[in-house]
Amino acid sequence: MNNELLKQLEDKFKALGENPDNYLKGLLYSKPVNYWDYIEVDTLLSLQKPKTHFEDETVFIVYHQITELTLKLMIHEIKQLIKIKDFDSERVFIEKIRRLIRYTDMLITSFEVMTEGLDYEDYNKFRMSLTPASGFQSAQFRYLELMSTPVLNLVNEEGHKRLSDEPSVDEVFENIYWRDAGYNRESGKTSHTLMAFEKKYLQSFKDLTAKVKGNTLWEQFQKFESPSDNLIFRMKDFDHQYNVKWPKIHLKTASKYLEKKGETKEGTGSSPWKKYLHPKHQQRSFFPELWKDLEILDWV
Repeated sequence: MNNELLKQLEDKFKALGENPDNYLKGLLYSKPVNYWDYIEVDTLLSLQKPKTHFEDETVFIVYHQITELTLKLMIHEIKQLIKIKDFDSERVFIEKIRRLIRYTDMLITSFEVMTEGLDYEDYNKFRMSLTPASGFQSAQFRYLELMSTPVLNLVNEEGHKRLSDEPSVDEVFENIYWRDAGYNRESGKTSHTLMAFEKKYLQSFKDLTAKVKGNTLWEQFQKFESPSDNLIFRMKDFDHQYNVKWPKIHLKTASKYLEKKGETKEGTGSSPWKKYLHPKHQQRSFFPELWKDLEILDWV
């Protein structure tokens, strides 16, 4: 073995206060790494558990699991962005934003699996067995939003009208845009989908909001004294893709399966899905100040 390499290994473990001989002896007994073990392929492929006999339900499950894994990749990148302390160079920041855009593009283009890859009649049958579960209940989607922008940017125009001058975190979350999918402000009724979701995740959302305050993706960007046009373009591109293009393709797919011959079906979580999904109703933006007099468009 290369003596220089052995010296580097020895220095590494000594710096950790460890005996390098113990680690080297351990290599005598360790097994070679196999792809299937490292990726946990058997476990991964065992996680699809359909509730019905319809074959396309497996497609539906796998697609949503892929979506959750993609969101995990995005959160992985944002966690690194909100820890950045060097604002003299944009290189790392831009590269991470480009990754976020690339992953969002995956979310958008992969939606064709849902739009074209499910039998219409079968989907509208097996989806009824999923009630009251809903994609609305994706906590990672909310974590990503809360890490991307100050929480007040997740309150839409109507919600802001209901806030006091100095709203508490609890008040903000009572009026956050996503509650429109499960809370009827006229009747005061909350759907089971929303109640179950908030029971499991609401406190974690509030805790995350406190943890990232002052260091969300938007606030990190603002720490660059003179951001380049390239960085501004990347930020706007991510904002538009995630908050406009992705919801619109989701809406297109929902319309295919939930609207036919003038009949509009409820979403699995009984949400007013058209109002909730269409960007023109929520007009959500992570970085509204970047748009100034421009529109994040296209809302329609």
